[in-house]
Amino acid sequence: MTTGDPLLRQTRPAQTVDACEARVLVAGLLAPAPGGSGPGDAVIADALLVTSELVTNAFRHGGGLTGFTAETDGRTLTITVSDASSEAPCTAADHGALSEGGFGWELVHLLARRVSVALLPGGGKTIEVTLALA
Repeated sequence: MTTGDPLLRQTRPAQTVDACEARVLVAGLLAPAPGGSGPGDAVIADALLVTSELVTNAFRHGGGLTGFTAETDGRTLTITVSDASSEAPCTAADHGALSEGGFGWELVHLLARRVSVALLPGGGKTIEVTLALA
């Protein structure tokens, strides 16, 4: 994909997406066109890990997934996940050293170029994560 190429996007109704389906959608976006090149294996693995963390956390801590979108412009991948909870994500440090969770949120921050959390007017939140593909 060159810088002049249009944005590629995958959006699905939330009720049809689980972590596995989300990974399939992201992998499809990152697959090189025939004869073209795509991101390296490590970049794809990072993108799939972030995707899994975001979608799994929406189900586990967010009251359920309410939206999923993944899009790329060839240079970056942006994953947007919405859930039903208005509580901000937290890290293991927020819960103490013996915490059961919170490590994935730290991983998302380590791998991402940008992370934002926005509360939705009707309740719930949207998390948007941008990853570099180079």
